[in-house]
Amino acid sequence: MTRAVLFDTETTGLEPHLGHRVIEVAALELINDLPTGRHFHALIHPGRDIPEEATRVHGLTEAHLRDKPVFSDIAADLLAFIEDGQLVAHNAPFDFAFLDAEFTRSGLGRLDQARMIDTLALAKGRFPGLPNSLDALCRRFGIDVSARVTHNALLDCRLLAEVYIELTGGRQRGLSFQAAPRAAPVLAYTLPGVHVARHIVPTEAELAAHAAFTAWLKSSLWLSL
Repeated sequence: MTRAVLFDTETTGLEPHLGHRVIEVAALELINDLPTGRHFHALIHPGRDIPEEATRVHGLTEAHLRDKPVFSDIAADLLAFIEDGQLVAHNAPFDFAFLDAEFTRSGLGRLDQARMIDTLALAKGRFPGLPNSLDALCRRFGIDVSARVTHNALLDCRLLAEVYIELTGGRQRGLSFQAAPRAAPVLAYTLPGVHVARHIVPTEAELAAHAAFTAWLKSSLWLSL
């Protein structure tokens, strides 16, 4: 079992070294690269103004954050949620830079760059020359973005979790060749407007013919099922 954390931030601007700050952070737990439902989310008072151009992106104003904690108040809880394992984000160097600046300001260590997985880099490798923003990838994979009126760290994490699944193999990764209780095989087929499934029970003669056919295979998978 492998654990990773997919995360996203919203900020007051684009340059942490110029004093821009994190105002929202969200993180989702992934086990074997699939979401478990556990998440971390916090709105954060930045201790500075929020430029209008930033508000147009995420919809957050100083009034929204007036009574929220500062980053140092939530830093330990965020680190406890992250723990070890891989850290997954879209355009991950951006989020790493901002979190590193905030953790450093809070007297905590920087994130380990070796743990970074950048889904933007994965997307560029798979779809070179095409738009690879989160919105573009959601459209490409048929993921519903109707709730994404503005950027929102927790919603973006949930959308990115679906994108990440598709970028790294899709729902097929849940398939397993582990032995399961034997049951009557099911044949599914589709008629116009109708999906029909019916059970197929092989005869003894068919089972014998199948056994004879697979007997010459070395380490046959069929013999283990």
